[in-house]
Amino acid sequence: MKRFLLSTALICAALPGFAGEGWDAVTAQLFPDRALLDGTDMISIDAPYRTENDARTQIAAMIHAPQGLLLDKITLVLDENPMPVSAVFALDVPQPGFFFDVTMRINGPTPLHVIAETTDGRVWVKEGHVKTSGTGACAAPPGTDPAAALATLGDMGLEVARLSPGSGLGLSARLRQLDVDISHPSHSGMQMDQITLLYIPMRYVENLDIVLDGAGYVDMTGSISLSENPRVGLSVPSKTRSVDVTLTDTKGTVTHAHKDLAAF
Repeated sequence: MKRFLLSTALICAALPGFAGEGWDAVTAQLFPDRALLDGTDMISIDAPYRTENDARTQIAAMIHAPQGLLLDKITLVLDENPMPVSAVFALDVPQPGFFFDVTMRINGPTPLHVIAETTDGRVWVKEGHVKTSGTGACAAPPGTDPAAALATLGDMGLEVARLSPGSGLGLSARLRQLDVDISHPSHSGMQMDQITLLYIPMRYVENLDIVLDGAGYVDMTGSISLSENPRVGLSVPSKTRSVDVTLTDTKGTVTHAHKDLAAF
């Protein structure tokens, strides 16, 4: 099992007047001695020009490794979010291609970067940008009562369907898409209880361990950038017949979900 731990140094307040500092801090922490290569030809990002809902914005990417290489780890960075390193997918078995689609909080207008690491140690990057409506999603009040959210915290629904075509990367015929719908308040630590006017302690999905047919497939490390009740979508091989997902949050809550799949 691979596990990527977010350094507390990467949890930093974003200041709109200093565009670029968030990305510089991330790269200095994660890749101090490694060159960042242009991933334009291997990474396709799907993000809105402007969010319709800052607190729940879909960010997706399709990544394929250069010829002869395999993907080892994929990282989504929302440069100016309070926790810029927003989701990390560490592949237990390196893959030639990988797709993810996650619902995120976008705290304000920000560059975003998708980083792909290949098994030869090289690092590939593509940049995007998202504008927002200015509601400050990370500090916005929760959509559900914090006490009520505890009743279903950690529940997960699993669905698998054909991966949407149209990526142009030649992967969809060999992959399906697993969607994990998670019941979790994903408290950012910046939100205020509207009754007590006290800040709600930080609590979010720290890890999703995804096992296919009894073998490790990918570990996703989360962050406060995940939306309330997040949905995590990712590609799985079309031959997959069973999925097991284990969720661990920052308070140590552990839950499991299982699904058997029919053959396509």
